[in-house]
Amino acid sequence: MYAVILLRSLIGKNYKIRDTLKMLNLTRKNHCVLIPENNPVYNGMLNKVRDVVTWGEINDETLRKLIEKRGRKKGNIRLTKEEAEIEFNIIKEGKKSSNIKKVFRLTPPSKGFKRSIKQHYPKGELGYRGEKINELLMRMI
Repeated sequence: MYAVILLRSLIGKNYKIRDTLKMLNLTRKNHCVLIPENNPVYNGMLNKVRDVVTWGEINDETLRKLIEKRGRKKGNIRLTKEEAEIEFNIIKEGKKSSNIKKVFRLTPPSKGFKRSIKQHYPKGELGYRGEKINELLMRMI
């Protein structure tokens, strides 16, 4: 499963990029969504928006913490520990959850971005970063 984080603003971007991000449910900076891995449709979308997002494979520990801390029900209500564990199991199985919102609202990373935000990984912050997405997510949760 991929975690996709929007890092750059949409102001002045091409309508195709804005439309693709809307399909991915990414409308604001520092928002994160989870998408299935190895899906050609999503891979094409990520390739199109690679200049404004970063993504990589999320591990179980980070996914559990993301759901516990940043998971919200409709009405912006936080999840309890039991609900978070149930949602973690549903998402881990690859099923769609109807109780939790699709978008996780994150804070800017503590201690800031390590590199230039405008360049691609490993020189910058954008694009595919593999397992290193977990380090960024932990600083943003």
